[in-house]
Amino acid sequence: MTLPTVAVVICAYTQQRWGDLQAAVESAKRQPEATEVVVVIDHEPELLLRAAARWPELRVVPNTEDRGLSGARNTGVALADSDVVAFLDDDAAADPDWLMHLVEALELPDVVGVGGRAIPSWPDATGAGPFPDELLWIVGCSYTGLPTEAGDVRNVIGSSMAFRRDVLLAAGGFRSGIGRVGNQPLGCEETELCIRIAQMRPESRIRYEPRSTVSHRVSPDRVSMRYVRRRSYYEGISKAVLSRRVGARDSLSSEGTYLTRVLPGALLRELGALGRGGGTRALAIVTSVAATVTGYAVGRTLGTVVVRTAAPAPAPAPARERVVV
Repeated sequence: MTLPTVAVVICAYTQQRWGDLQAAVESAKRQPEATEVVVVIDHEPELLLRAAARWPELRVVPNTEDRGLSGARNTGVALADSDVVAFLDDDAAADPDWLMHLVEALELPDVVGVGGRAIPSWPDATGAGPFPDELLWIVGCSYTGLPTEAGDVRNVIGSSMAFRRDVLLAAGGFRSGIGRVGNQPLGCEETELCIRIAQMRPESRIRYEPRSTVSHRVSPDRVSMRYVRRRSYYEGISKAVLSRRVGARDSLSSEGTYLTRVLPGALLRELGALGRGGGTRALAIVTSVAATVTGYAVGRTLGTVVVRTAAPAPAPAPARERVVV
């Protein structure tokens, strides 16, 4: 059997993550299954020059589409010469067998896309996180509520995923106007793509493979209650945009169980742990739900224009707002 060729695409937009980007690229280069590694720089000329000088052996290119993660990913897909395109975030480091497990999953019948597991690397030296595991999606990681074993899912997590390139091209790639732009914490571009593929090819399957693991670094600015509010609000905005594009039924098919079963159970657990950090984690759950619902209502009322005109990012939180467990 002929093994597929695989391109790993890593998109970056800021020099503030230079150390993380180096770790991500080097971890991708060490993957035996990687035929090529493509680094796409999102409209940041100085970072482009720096990355090109750091990795002259790789294809380091500028984003030729609209600013944002969707456009950068599409640039990488267009330039890749491989059968499969895998995506790794610029602040995620892949385990040595990360790509092997993704490729193996794509060999299953009708599987066109696969996502792996993202484990948070917290800024706290102890490795402890301030949020309950049910809220780890806020920092781009796998969370309680996802399957615990390999199986079919609606969509993947963007920090670790792979698709057949021909399917990506046939689906039109990632859509601009949804998803992260710079440090604006929008999302759902992977969800939108997976739903669109399923609508276009009902027989296709999207797979979750938890053996494929990356370590996703969480920067200190993402462990405050302020970030919980902001990220959750924009998640609500993103879900509203998604529901307009692919329909509310598909866009919210997984969220109902999460909202009515997973989060209430987590809230009860944390309320029972008052005095042992549970109060802070319970507050994070309530804050996240309220902010997400608000964002969704705003998005449904005002339409996709809110993606570009939503409230600006708040000023950096003072040190005392950092969540401590």
